Amino acid sequence: MRHPFPQSLRGQSARKVSALIRRTLALRLLLGMLLSPALLWAQQTDSPQGLEPQTAQALLQRIDQLETRLKEVETALAKVQALNVSPLPPQPAVTPPTVTPPPAPAPPQIELPPVPQTESASGQTVGESMDLNKTLMRIRGFGDVDLVGGTKKGTTTSFALGQVNLFITSDLSDKFKFLSEVVFEAGSDNVFGVDVERFLLTYLFNDYVNLAVGRYHTSIGYYNTAYHHSTWLQTATGRPFLFRFEDQGGILPIHNVGGSLFGRIPSGRLGLHYIAEVGNGRATSTPQSEPVQNEVDENNHKAVNFAIFARPEAVPGLQTGFSYYRDLLTPMNMPKVSQTIMDTYVVYNGRNFQWLNEVVLVREAPHGTSRVYNIPGFYTQLSRRFGAFTPYFRYQYINAPLQGPVFYTNVGLQTGPSAGLRYDVSEFVAWKLQYDYNALKAGQSFQTLALQASFTF
Repeated sequence: MRHPFPQSLRGQSARKVSALIRRTLALRLLLGMLLSPALLWAQQTDSPQGLEPQTAQALLQRIDQLETRLKEVETALAKVQALNVSPLPPQPAVTPPTVTPPPAPAPPQIELPPVPQTESASGQTVGESMDLNKTLMRIRGFGDVDLVGGTKKGTTTSFALGQVNLFITSDLSDKFKFLSEVVFEAGSDNVFGVDVERFLLTYLFNDYVNLAVGRYHTSIGYYNTAYHHSTWLQTATGRPFLFRFEDQGGILPIHNVGGSLFGRIPSGRLGLHYIAEVGNGRATSTPQSEPVQNEVDENNHKAVNFAIFARPEAVPGLQTGFSYYRDLLTPMNMPKVSQTIMDTYVVYNGRNFQWLNEVVLVREAPHGTSRVYNIPGFYTQLSRRFGAFTPYFRYQYINAPLQGPVFYTNVGLQTGPSAGLRYDVSEFVAWKLQYDYNALKAGQSFQTLALQASFTF
């Protein structure tokens, strides 16, 4: 598009144009006043005094030029007004720029679908308003890679991919919270599988009464609620014998599906808390059954668990507690079995020092007989942090019957010490080296050496 101003006026402001018009009109008026007597005098005499004919002619030409330029300006202004375009404003004086740091980027705004609306009986639209930015999902990842070798028969020295754990949380409102752990893990057949290890919707009513429903880690003792599916969060390379996961040969119902109540107990500086759980319990009908009953319970009986613990303010880092678990097991073609699990613990988590002590007793009583099977177990673990290095020691024991009412044939007696060193390379990566000695029944034993790289992302 051709610029509306003539070439001689491009880039000039409206203020300059107006000044030019005023100067042109003033000069035209002044010259008219001066030249009018001179021209009249020139018409009356052949030799006008004070004004030569060449000067008068030059003035007349100058007037004609100014009139022509004035017409151009008026035409340009008319075009501007017709196009509703305002001339450029005057430019300010150029000053050196002031260097300031760039502002922090604002968090991205994700456009979410609107809240579903319903229509009441009166015809008014009803819907719950909520701040959608608070419901954004947060994901934290954990993983590990291992090199394991030992003297146990039937095993080989192998590199092993550990669990890839996606820890997912979301605040659905000020009261409702969501938590989930999605784990990718390879089995002994080298095939990866996906498990939703935790899936919890929690309602935080107050400090004393809170409700959670979904799949959770059963609150048996301390270790199972303090350490979940991440080796990076644990000092050692793995969990004690007692608290191994079900798919790794563990004998405890580590996971459960149901609901729980938890909160504080008014106790002043003693710091008492409680947890009450009810769920499907562990499947025991056949050895091939999925241990965690996610969808269907194999019987109508529900497992219950009650735990109480104290965190006294007088000794920061100290926690002691007790839990009682009760369930009814229904092995196929066998009598029903009443199962009771009791746990007590004393742990201390200081700034650079940790001491964990936990004792478990599993009691199984088949119906119709007077025989009772007791499975005792315990562990103690000490660790001390020196800068980036954390040496640790663990001793553990478990003794399960090889021919009991429930299939624990892969456990039996296992006892022995473990010693290791954890080196935190950075805030997100840790290397661990651990030696295990495992004594079995009939004097058998085997040793294991593991090197692990654990990390969070």
